[in-house]
Amino acid sequence: MNGLAPSRLTRWIIGIVVGVASVIPLVSTFLYTLRDNASGGLSLTNWAALFDPENARLYAPIWTGLGNSLVLAVVTVLIVLLLLAPTMILVSLRFPRLRPAFEFGVLLPISIPAIVLVVGLTPIYLQIGRTLGTGAWTLAFAYGITVLPFAYRSIQASIDAVDMKTLSEAARSLGASWPTVVLRVLAPNLRQGLLAASLISVAVVLGEYTIASLLNRQVLQTALVVVNRIDAYAASIFTLLALLFAFLLLLLIGRAGRARTGRTSS
Repeated sequence: MNGLAPSRLTRWIIGIVVGVASVIPLVSTFLYTLRDNASGGLSLTNWAALFDPENARLYAPIWTGLGNSLVLAVVTVLIVLLLLAPTMILVSLRFPRLRPAFEFGVLLPISIPAIVLVVGLTPIYLQIGRTLGTGAWTLAFAYGITVLPFAYRSIQASIDAVDMKTLSEAARSLGASWPTVVLRVLAPNLRQGLLAASLISVAVVLGEYTIASLLNRQVLQTALVVVNRIDAYAASIFTLLALLFAFLLLLLIGRAGRARTGRTSS
């Protein structure tokens, strides 16, 4: 197996190519936001305009959409942590024979285009609108389906790396209830997978446009499209800030995972 692994030089080359391909669009977008149409050079005029009270009404949709997206991110993460993760633990411990069928069902949304998914969700959201209202937070039900394949892979990788059965049986033999087993024994050992699933869920919610647009909900991406028609610089700036936010989340999750690994090793 070691002979099939890429050499260190190959890994460096791949890393550099991927890094350059990722950085060039970001740098280009940043330079675009610094363009000063008045002087023809580069300045922070477009960034300073974000804090100009006269432009408050212009950027109001972005702040509203950002607030809705953050609420959606929280609700979607709760769906992943409180519904998907316990179900995966249950299947792993009690119903291992159901894992292939469960995995197929969870991974299925990744093969369904968002526009097709919306067609099926539209009648459901008509009923949701009548009972729960038409608030943007209701999109979390659709986003919960969208993030299932990505969150599943992250959590399943942690489950496969831990002897769940031994840990749960040991805790149960000491008198722990099932909620205690899940929350205090299994969840800490799955922490890195749960954190990764949470990050992916937040990233998907902040970057999703199709479902929100077709279901007529205002989120960050739909607000960026609206503002882009008026001020393309502001839309680019907020796009960069959203990417920076996701990157900082990635660093925090990676740091938390390493800290957890270090405490386990000691």
